[in-house]
Amino acid sequence: WSLACPQPIAAMFAAASSVGRSALRRIPAAVSTASVSNPKAPTSAAAWQRLFHSSPLSLDKLNVEGLAERVNLEGKNVLMRVDLNVPLAKDDVTVTDDTRLRAIVPTAKFLLDKGANVILCSHFGRPKGEIIETGKNGRLNPVVPRLNELLGVEVNKVNDCIGPDVEAVASNLTKGDVMLLENTRFYKGETKNDAELAAGLGKLADYFVMDAFGTAHRAHSSTAGVADHVELSAAGYLLDKELKYLKGAVDEPNRPLCAIVGGAKVSTKIPVIESLLDKCDTVLLGGGMIFTFYKALGYDIGASLVEDDMVQLASDLMKKAEEKGVELVLPTDVVLADAFSAEANTAVAKVTDISGDWRGLDIGPETIETFAKKIHESNTIVWNGPMGVFEMEPFAEGTVKVAKMLAEATEERGAVTIIGGGDSVAAVNQAGLGDKVSHISTGGGASLELLEGKVLPGVAALTEV
Repeated sequence: WSLACPQPIAAMFAAASSVGRSALRRIPAAVSTASVSNPKAPTSAAAWQRLFHSSPLSLDKLNVEGLAERVNLEGKNVLMRVDLNVPLAKDDVTVTDDTRLRAIVPTAKFLLDKGANVILCSHFGRPKGEIIETGKNGRLNPVVPRLNELLGVEVNKVNDCIGPDVEAVASNLTKGDVMLLENTRFYKGETKNDAELAAGLGKLADYFVMDAFGTAHRAHSSTAGVADHVELSAAGYLLDKELKYLKGAVDEPNRPLCAIVGGAKVSTKIPVIESLLDKCDTVLLGGGMIFTFYKALGYDIGASLVEDDMVQLASDLMKKAEEKGVELVLPTDVVLADAFSAEANTAVAKVTDISGDWRGLDIGPETIETFAKKIHESNTIVWNGPMGVFEMEPFAEGTVKVAKMLAEATEERGAVTIIGGGDSVAAVNQAGLGDKVSHISTGGGASLELLEGKVLPGVAALTEV
């Protein structure tokens, strides 16, 4: 879970002699986003793009429209790497959430409109090289009926990814056909970027379009290796949008840029926090990891979550923020519980007043007000990680309030708000605000690595402009 908190590190340093003093000033607690008079948020994609520049990374790689400008796609086979990992009902047949299926439609329809034959390619679960007939690690058959509806054509599903039989079907495709390959992870070599599997996939198509952002951080045969075996490789609409938002908004933002980072453990977010300290004006920290920072400051944290081996690193991150002049903000109050349970006794306390068997499970009201002020002051906000144990109703308020703040920032004054994958996405959707923010990332690990400044293999493999 993720706790967000409104106390600048400086005030905490002043109270903790073991870490030294910070030049940051304490933020007043009583703040409100009421009386926002800025213009309404833009509604068109073009208007959003005017708020920030696309990063060099996204501009340097060919996208699907650029591919159509370079070559005539009519009658050509285009291998399209997508993410068809949808949840299934207990019957192992019924798709219970078609979000990922709907996400592939814009790129697929664009290619079909250009007269291309589309060969869809995806993994499904983690079969680990075994052929599994049904279930979440099985064949891709369950997605076919819904794909037929969404694409408006009959999808021809085959039972393998490579080989003579698959090649024969691919070679007989005619203008506007759609073919679906079998689960790529039925081959052990898929996750090892096996050259033979990549070459086999390349034999099926003239061009490759990568539109599975959620797996773009993996150097697999179907995400990266295959690009070496086709004429040109391009980013689909979904991938291109992720690059523009996650890279463009962070590398060349409309400032001030604020990042909200939550999560249970400091260890999982270290690289992204370090990277954001080089780019952001303000970083708001939350989640269970805040207690590791409090321990570095010498506070009693009671029974709260802590990573003892990360205490020194937390101290180093606070010092780095001070040196760079970045406002690193920790919560000033938290919602405590005497057990990790929705039925536990609860109380609100200052972070300096935690003791005994009490543990922090959400940010407190003072922190929420401080976060509201910092978000109101920012024109670009990136959020990764919920503010508390939002799955339990007594500890969901901080997360829901932050989600509403971001939605209001976009709707009322046109701020760019980006939800960077993972639990934050679930929290925003749970609050019914998924369509109220600028962008919701489709990849957890991929979005984190992009924010860390890493080059994603599935992007690096694409043709340069």
